[in-house]
Amino acid sequence: MTFTPRVRIVVLACVVAAACGAALLWAPHTPDGLRHLFASAGSAAPWMLLAAWVVLTPALFSGTALAAATGLVLGPALGVPVALAGATLGAGAAFALARSTSGTDAVRLLPERVRRLEERLEKRPLLGIAAIRAAPGVPATLLNYAAGFSRVRARHFLAGTTLGGAPRVAAYAAIGGGVGHVGSLPAMAAIMAAAGLALAAAFLVARRLTVLSRARP
Repeated sequence: MTFTPRVRIVVLACVVAAACGAALLWAPHTPDGLRHLFASAGSAAPWMLLAAWVVLTPALFSGTALAAATGLVLGPALGVPVALAGATLGAGAAFALARSTSGTDAVRLLPERVRRLEERLEKRPLLGIAAIRAAPGVPATLLNYAAGFSRVRARHFLAGTTLGGAPRVAAYAAIGGGVGHVGSLPAMAAIMAAAGLALAAAFLVARRLTVLSRARP
């Protein structure tokens, strides 16, 4: 039986809603709560955290909490690379879920603003996704699903997601790992990374506003 794009979008929405509800009911909502959940895992903790990223990211769970918890559990030295890998794998899981459930034909059912965004992403997928992922206030998981509806190739999406999200993910993981050691090198590096991210985001926003102002009649 072949389902229409509209039906497939409804199915996807139900799956995401169910996963989101399960995460709200059973998953701890703070980095410290997540730390207690994984603290007793021992050598399996990195793998369990990677699995948590893959399961919870499509469920619209906070990437900030996951990154900080990864740093809290593993420390900054191991927490940062595991958080980076987990963020990419989680984004890829949401992207694959949208792509396999709805396919690229579903994009025509999305609102006009979203369709225009999809068209821009398809022209410059890697840099476009990286810029949006790095911009403040953009829900990363919604971007994952939107890209899955588009014709953006998976390799461009994953590369752009890693490039744009790495500074923020690394900063939160390092800060989580440096809690209680404010003067440590990892914590100082995290603060510098966060400051650099803020400056880069401000530059991107200012540049975008300039382009829009010039485009107006």
